[in-house]
Amino acid sequence: MRIAVGFASSNRRHILTKTVLGLSRQTRLPDQILISPGKPEDVDEVALRSSEIPISVLSGPPGLPAQRNTIIEACDADIVIFFDDDFLPAPDFVAQTAQLFVKVPGIVVATGTVIADGILGPGWDYAEGEEILEQAPTAITNEFVDVHNAYGCNMIIRMEPVRTNSLRFDENLPLYAWWEDVDFSRQLAPFGRIVRASALRGVHLGFKRSGRTPGRRLGYSQVANRVYLVRKGTVSSRHAWAGILRNLLANLAHVFRPEPWVDRRGRLAGNIRALRDLVKGDIKPSKILEL
Repeated sequence: MRIAVGFASSNRRHILTKTVLGLSRQTRLPDQILISPGKPEDVDEVALRSSEIPISVLSGPPGLPAQRNTIIEACDADIVIFFDDDFLPAPDFVAQTAQLFVKVPGIVVATGTVIADGILGPGWDYAEGEEILEQAPTAITNEFVDVHNAYGCNMIIRMEPVRTNSLRFDENLPLYAWWEDVDFSRQLAPFGRIVRASALRGVHLGFKRSGRTPGRRLGYSQVANRVYLVRKGTVSSRHAWAGILRNLLANLAHVFRPEPWVDRRGRLAGNIRALRDLVKGDIKPSKILEL
């Protein structure tokens, strides 16, 4: 089984270099690494020459779905593992992936267990993430459970149904593409199982200093992208509106005393703008490019 690792990265040159080179510590090395940057200077190709894993830096349009599609189109492996550039996998992540997909051929999408997720707080730097990973207990089971969708920071795809059905990430979801992982998971759902595996472990740094999407744009996407996916048919109305209300209430609850690492006022303004556009019948994900 050939396994590729794909990175769709933007404005995180330093952290991307560390994460890519860190894959040399995997007990089972991936067969190739495919990097799709937002722009050429997002990748330090000189630093990456020290990797013992073959690396291809691909050229394509920016935006997370477009960059991931560039990887899909270039990938000739059986499995592709999409890692965020700030996700640190446990040393046996690739080996455990191979075992899982051989053992259960009906799995089309898998995601791992995030030991710690910096996206929920101020985030960690690379050294802190490594320490968290080293101190975490070793997985003692190889259990997996069926889930609605994979988590985009560590999303493992069986490529055969992707190729057979010409599936792609939806490029109508621009920039960071809120819920693109949900949409792609649900596109694959008719062809097999979507699971979360306990043996696939890692730390998501939640790197904040150079994020892709300002608060206003993210807030708009929290509503507009979900409405779009309901209309597309990959997400149920109940599932989408539960998420919209959850985000709206969280932004309202923290707007006057926001966390230092979250632009709550911007997110709330984006939520309100999207709901206004929904009432007017003029809501679409691409409108974040105007904000």
